[in-house]
Amino acid sequence: MVNCAKSEDEPSRSVIITLDGPAGVGKTTAARGLSDKLRFLFLDTGALYRAVAVHLLRCGISPNTQTVPPTAIDSLDLRVDMGIGAMRVYLNDEEIGPLIRAEEISAAASKFSALKEVREALLAIQRTTADQHNTVAEGRDMGTVVFPYADVKFFLTADL
Repeated sequence: MVNCAKSEDEPSRSVIITLDGPAGVGKTTAARGLSDKLRFLFLDTGALYRAVAVHLLRCGISPNTQTVPPTAIDSLDLRVDMGIGAMRVYLNDEEIGPLIRAEEISAAASKFSALKEVREALLAIQRTTADQHNTVAEGRDMGTVVFPYADVKFFLTADL
């Protein structure tokens, strides 16, 4: 059990739990379940990368690009509504939840996520969102890059 009590001198901060691991090991399923059980908000970082992919594709940027123009990153209007075991993603006030699960978007997100500009743009969004609430965050690099200060970190693996 994690002792989440803070001393009187320590500023109040939300509790962050991260689940890292490679694709297909059940990070999202485990994170949703943990979010439900603990009544923490759920941060699905894969959905964020897919939302960025939608934005960049709409800007006419190829997933095979080596860099993303600053204007494309600057025009990204991404909003997240986290809930218990669920999360909604809005791009320019359009809820794009169903759209981001398309195979084409997933493939593009995988390529775009390797780009420094994309990772840096989402880093601030992820931290700002989770730092305000008790959160279960799933994705790659959650416990090492995004939330190195997380209270609890899990790394999931799975055999074939």
